[in-house]
Amino acid sequence: MQIRDDEPRRDRVLVVDDTSDTLAMLTDALEGAGMTVLVSLDGISALERAQHGKPDIILLDAIMPGLDGFETCARLKQLPTVASVPVVFMTGLSDTEHVIRGFGAGGVDYVTKPIVPEQLIARLRTHLANARMVNSARDALDLAGRAAFALDVHGRIGWRTPSAASMLSLLHAGDAQQLDPALAALLMNDLGTDDAVRARRAVTIDTSAVGISLSFTRIGRTHGDQLLVAVERSDAAGDAERLGSQYGLTPREAEVLIWIARGKSNRDIGEILALSPRTVNKHLEHIYVKLGVENRASAAALATAVLSERAQGG
Repeated sequence: MQIRDDEPRRDRVLVVDDTSDTLAMLTDALEGAGMTVLVSLDGISALERAQHGKPDIILLDAIMPGLDGFETCARLKQLPTVASVPVVFMTGLSDTEHVIRGFGAGGVDYVTKPIVPEQLIARLRTHLANARMVNSARDALDLAGRAAFALDVHGRIGWRTPSAASMLSLLHAGDAQQLDPALAALLMNDLGTDDAVRARRAVTIDTSAVGISLSFTRIGRTHGDQLLVAVERSDAAGDAERLGSQYGLTPREAEVLIWIARGKSNRDIGEILALSPRTVNKHLEHIYVKLGVENRASAAALATAVLSERAQGG
């Protein structure tokens, strides 16, 4: 028997249902569509199966004895290795309240019973494609060392890079799985808006209890319509003072330089600091002269080096 290592990996679907007939039907349909099927008969075993089986998507019955589907989903979302795996609920045709509870627990979609295999498979493939795009974005941010996370439409963390998890844990005594509801609502309102001016704002949260502040800025949206947010340690006053002292900048010039170092355009800086584009350009001219550089990339590099030394206690 010849084993080929260039064959594409089959998508792995974890099906959780306490009815053996349903499991058999779904297994036949999904395997017939080229997917690998993992099965669990209850919520407790599903939690263990999900951690060790590495599914790409989970198909979860809403109503089961013992640990029901809603609580199972909520617990799955608390597991770092499974939190980003999409969960699709199975529910009765008229169980509207189940649909609402399913989304509230972290589900991305639902299918109604009796299940039509062709429709189910089409939905699963759509969510698998979306998940792959999100995972690619997350992996790229991981490699770049960016502290970033995604918020779904309910203000819940869909996924986060390791550096973002470290920073977010400062807000919740070691818990990086969730945001305070008030903070989540603030980020969704200020950064998730279609209003271009508000969406470019930075939201800064004072965490004086641990001696730092955190600044949140919008990166964009994922294909699955999750809000993508960057988070960084922020001490705007201290940073501005350090840059001003280092290069002889005015307080406003130092603020402009900080945002240049954070990758913002002149237009963004004007909207953030309530300055006209002409005023931003004038500040930049002075900054370039004082730093002895000719462009924003060089200015950003010098500012980043100074601020990095400060963050490291230099």
